[in-house]
This record gives sequence, C-alpha cells and structure tokens, in this order.
Amino acid sequence: MKNIETLIDEGGDISIGPVAGLTCVAAATDGYNCLAMRVRRDGEKLNVLMKRLDKAIGLAWSDDVFTDEVNGPA
Repeated sequence: MKNIETLIDEGGDISIGPVAGLTCVAAATDGYNCLAMRVRRDGEKLNVLMKRLDKAIGLAWSDDVFTDEVNGPA
C-alpha cells in the first residue's frame, strides 16, 4: 500500500471509523484536501478496504479523481 505509506510520510493522514450513520469509512487527507472516502462493504475484510483506499489515493494524485462514497455524486 505504497500510496498510503507515501501520504503518511508526507504529513497526510488516514482515518477509519463511523461517519454520518455509516459503520465504517476509510478516509485519506493530505492536510489540505480530502483525497478519498471509501465505505466498507458488507463482509469486506479491512485489508481489502485499505487496498481500495490506496488505489483511490493514487487516482487523486495521478488523475485528480477524488473518490467520495460517503456523500455521493455532486
């Protein structure tokens, strides 16, 4: 999960926990922007959620695509 590692090494952070009535959300921020918010799927292993978050961080950096599964499409 190199993107998560790089994010943390550069001062960003991730958080995992309940948000807005959802039981488990993984979010990543770089200190200025929320790069990604992923909702844990029913029966999904935590390591799979983290891999999906890692991929979403990469998309934010490479393509300016910010994943938000909490708020839905704008």
